[in-house]
Order: sequence, then structure tokens, then C-alpha cells
Amino acid sequence: MLLRKIKTPGLSHLSYLVGSGGKAAVIDPRRDCDIYLETARAEGLEITHLFETHRNEDLVSGAPILASMTEAEVFHGPNAGGDVVYAATTREGDRFEIGQLAIEVIETPGHTDDHVAFALYDTEYPDGAVGVFTGDALFVGDVGRTDFYPDRKREVAGLLFDSLQKIMALGDQTIIYPAHGAGSVCGSGMAEREFSTVGHERKNNPRLQIESREEFIDTKVNENHYQPPYFRLMERLNLEGGDPAPRVLKPRILSLSELDDCSATHWIDVREPMAYASGHFPGSMNLPVGMIPAFAGWFVGEEDSILLIASDESQLAAATEHLVRIALDNILGGYSGVVPAAAAGKSMEQIPMIETGEVRKRLEEGRGNWTLLDVRDADERSEVSIDGSQHFYVGELNERWKELDQSRHYTLMCASGMRATVAAGWLACRGFGKLDIYLGSMGAWKASQGEN
Repeated sequence: MLLRKIKTPGLSHLSYLVGSGGKAAVIDPRRDCDIYLETARAEGLEITHLFETHRNEDLVSGAPILASMTEAEVFHGPNAGGDVVYAATTREGDRFEIGQLAIEVIETPGHTDDHVAFALYDTEYPDGAVGVFTGDALFVGDVGRTDFYPDRKREVAGLLFDSLQKIMALGDQTIIYPAHGAGSVCGSGMAEREFSTVGHERKNNPRLQIESREEFIDTKVNENHYQPPYFRLMERLNLEGGDPAPRVLKPRILSLSELDDCSATHWIDVREPMAYASGHFPGSMNLPVGMIPAFAGWFVGEEDSILLIASDESQLAAATEHLVRIALDNILGGYSGVVPAAAAGKSMEQIPMIETGEVRKRLEEGRGNWTLLDVRDADERSEVSIDGSQHFYVGELNERWKELDQSRHYTLMCASGMRATVAAGWLACRGFGKLDIYLGSMGAWKASQGEN
């Protein structure tokens, strides 16, 4: 018997391979899905079933691709908002035998209308479920977001409350296997660990402490979440079925002379913020490798083409891997070596970084043509903010930059300076010339006041 968790860094996506008696099932596979086939074969298992807990919004499903590689059948819940053309519909009470194991379907709408959970049973020990694949209904330390149906806010929040009761009814012994972990955009309060049980969540998950259905609904309706534009692309592809990932997850390496002829609509510098701010190609924006899963989909569209700029080829490969998983794989090439390019006479731009003393001085002086622009999310800002600052969430600058005055001087800030650099790079690409970044941002501001 085997149960293997496959983690996708960046997206914090969790998928699972479970097998017994020579057969195996995969739950919520990702697009680059060779890993499931390789793992199954290494264990002497044949993948016979593919299960999707819901139509994912944050990544391309690998189910149709893995199905073509294995001839396994794909199963998806009802009410997907369209035909999931590559999957059969599975409903409450359906049961699938996988050797000694059995998987039983529980309809759990709320996060999405089509959401289902899969209870896992060991037929040799029939007294209760061993585990449950909870998808995005229940996480370790949190529950799923319910903002995908803005016209039905209270209804879908109530549906999630009811669905959670079904999962809780499986018993405290049941191990939970969610589809995402901490850092995912699919929740905001997930614990850092990736293991738990129904019993532990019942006692410790803040959302499960809310016993009143109406109070739970009120809480969910008042949450703040953001939906990057690429979510719509994921929803469409996860009905139609996405194409296989490129076989080589590494861009073609361009020479310095080839950069002049590169027609990419987005030059994305994936180096760390300090490196980018110190010197970057004119017209390039900053998306550090680790921030690509969360923010690339805000600024890059399906129709766009990409040039990647990195410190080395390993960064290029990692950036490509992240982009492929959200179907942004129109990558024309990659280049590493910004310092050698500068030494060869290529023009570079910089974005200054300033510290707390300078920020405080400007605030006290009340400079008329200067704005401290806070690009954190609404929840962060509601907890603590700097008087006199203005708020624009970093992702929403993809369009809201048009509301800003290009003649003004803006200092970008966030929690540490990371997202501020992303925002500054984007504004620089849009023609803003008076920019700097608050180094350390809110962390530095609080430290200067003796706060933890």
C-alpha cells in the first residue's frame, strides 16, 4: 500500500498518488505529470483512476494529459460551470476499488460548485475512513475561499459550512489530505505544516470553531481575497483540457546580440529585488523566481510572449517551470549575465532604495508631489499602516496604474520590499520615472518604533 504526496513549490499545490494491489489513483495532478507515472512504475503500480476535487483556478490540471499517458479514466464532480470534456461525472456515494483501498465520493460544494472530497477507506479495517482528500474545502488551519460567485456570496458560504460538516462526520481519526498548503492563494490562514486529522482541525482550526451557520457565512463574506486575471484562463483550460507541458522546461539561451532582436512583449527579470534595483535592462520588470506563481498571472496574459533574464541558467529553468504550470509558456528565450552585459556597454537602469529615516523625513515635510504607495493586501493594511500612505494592491496595478499620476514621485512599500520592487518595476515599464523603494518597508518601520 502506498500514499505519496507530490508537492508543487511556489503554488503550494499538493497532489497525491495512492495505490494498492498493483493499481493506483492520482488526485489533482499538475500539468507536468511525468512524476506520477514514474513514481507508480517504480512501485509496480498501474494508474487506473484520476480524481479531481474541483476545477482548479490557480494551475493547469494534468488529468487529461496523464489520462492520455496511462488510459486511466478521469472523474470530476457535478456542476462544473461547463462540460469537463476529458472527465466522467462522479457523484455522492460513488465508490471505487483500488486494490485493498476504496475511495468514496462526497459532494462538498462551497469553494466551487463542482467541489467533491474523496474519503479513503482500507477495506481490511472497515471501521471508519483512513483519510480524506479535501481539495480546497478544508486545509490545515483554514477552510476554502468562497468568493468565486460574487452574486451568491451568502449561498456558497453556507454550502461550504454544510460541506465541512460532512467531512467532520468522517470521524476524528481521519487524516486530511488538502490540495494546497501554506502560501497558496486559495486560502489565507493555512498552517505551515501539511499534516493533520479531522480531530485536530475540529479542535484547532479557527473557522471550524464557528458553530453558527450564520456566523460562519458572515465571516466568509467579509474575507478579502484577490483574483488575478489568469484564474479565468485556468478555469477555461480546466474545462477544455490543457496541452501537455513542454518536454524541455528550460528556455533557449540567447546571446547578448540576440537580445536586440527579441520581440517578447514582457522582459521579466527573475533575479532578487536588490539585484534588479541595482541594475536592469530598460523596459524589464521584476518577478523574482519565488514570486512568479503568485504574481505572474496578474501581469502576463495568455497572448503575451516572455523573455526571461536571470543570474544563471538554474534560475531560468526554475522560472520556466513555474510559468508552465499556469500555462504562461510562450517563452521566447532566456538570458543570464546582467553584469557582463553592462560591462559590454549595454545601458542599464536603476531604481533607488531609501531607508526609514528618509521616509519619515518626507512624511514630516509633507512633500506635495510625493506619495508613499503601500502595495500590501487589504488585510495587512487593516492591521497596521503608515499615516499618509496611499493603498494600491500590487496585483491590481496591472490596470490601476492608469489611476496614478506619472508626474508624481512615488515610493513603493510592502512588508519587506519584495512586492514593492515588483510594483516599482511594473510602473517603470509603464513610463513612471520618479520612483524609489522603501527598503525593509513595514518591517523596518515597525523595527524603528521598537515593535516586534
